[in-house]
Amino acid sequence: MSRQPRYSFDEAYIQRLVVGDPETEQHFTEYFGALLSVKLRSRLRSAALVEDAKQETFARVLRTLKQKGVTTPAGFGAFVNSVCNNVLFELYRANSRTTALDDDKDDRPEEGRVSAEASLIRSQERSRVHQALAELPEKERDLLRWLFFEERDKDDVCRQLNIDRSYLRVLVHRAKMRFRQRFSGA
Repeated sequence: MSRQPRYSFDEAYIQRLVVGDPETEQHFTEYFGALLSVKLRSRLRSAALVEDAKQETFARVLRTLKQKGVTTPAGFGAFVNSVCNNVLFELYRANSRTTALDDDKDDRPEEGRVSAEASLIRSQERSRVHQALAELPEKERDLLRWLFFEERDKDDVCRQLNIDRSYLRVLVHRAKMRFRQRFSGA
């Protein structure tokens, strides 16, 4: 396997990504796509998961660039790698919550294909999440949406709510606890 030549990133490259230059975006996805594929294939079970994780990494990197930028363009590769690590961590965490310990059976659907039952279960669970969120007070619903779905910066959320960072932790804990109660049907 041939090694990909190392690319040096600069402020101009980052700026071209921010404004959506097609050639730069293509270079970005090809360059990091190859590197991330190697990393993700060694850690995930299916080609579909590898592709999903790769696309999620790209989306988060581009969103962060457009919202906040990067402080050190030369460290852009490390930034992309850390975003990928976060995506992997979230996949592992989500999988550990939904996968039973005795799930080593060979009755999984073919790679890349989702069974109708699995699709229905995901749809029902998504519906339960929406229902649980809808039952929360507006402030808690907004807080969870901002932090977990929109991935807003916590300092920005604190400014918007006019609270300090330590109180934000209290509010998030309460909102998550209330969400869990609603989600589990308690």
